[in-house]
Amino acid sequence: MVWPRARAANPPLVSVAGGYTLRKFRPAETEQYIELAREAGFDHFSAEILAGYSATVIPGGFFVVEHDPSGELAASAMAQHASDEMHPEGGVLGWVMGRAAHSGKGLGLTVCAAVTGRLLAAGYREIYLKTDDSRLPALKTYLKLGWVPLLFTPDMESRWQRVCARLAWPFEPDRWPRHGKRSD
Repeated sequence: MVWPRARAANPPLVSVAGGYTLRKFRPAETEQYIELAREAGFDHFSAEILAGYSATVIPGGFFVVEHDPSGELAASAMAQHASDEMHPEGGVLGWVMGRAAHSGKGLGLTVCAAVTGRLLAAGYREIYLKTDDSRLPALKTYLKLGWVPLLFTPDMESRWQRVCARLAWPFEPDRWPRHGKRSD
């Protein structure tokens, strides 16, 4: 998925549910972050893996949402510099995760909006994310914020047709960019 270039001057609004605080990650929270990652399904996450990904985070781009009463990390996402063949000057929304105990509070929207805004403020024009078709709640979050599918392989249109049907989301492939034809 990509952030539409036409929305480069229009980042998503960041709002935080009552009882929660959006802030930057603190290195002293490494163990708590690893617990969050493992609960989110990243079973092999470790301090070494975190250190590797942290090295790609742009300044001020590692966001967490803290549950105020407990001090627990409830959600997180990273704004990373991550160039690849399709995105040679890429900024990426990465490592989005949340605790099940805090679901339904819009915390995924919060951290994703914060990361998207940080990437835009840093001047990135090629902003993307990678995810799986099966991560329906995450996909719905990205779509709600304004992210759009990037149709970069022959099967992408049919895959997105299935995803949109499962999410009850408009299927609009004529409005989505295709690899090599970024006119958005």
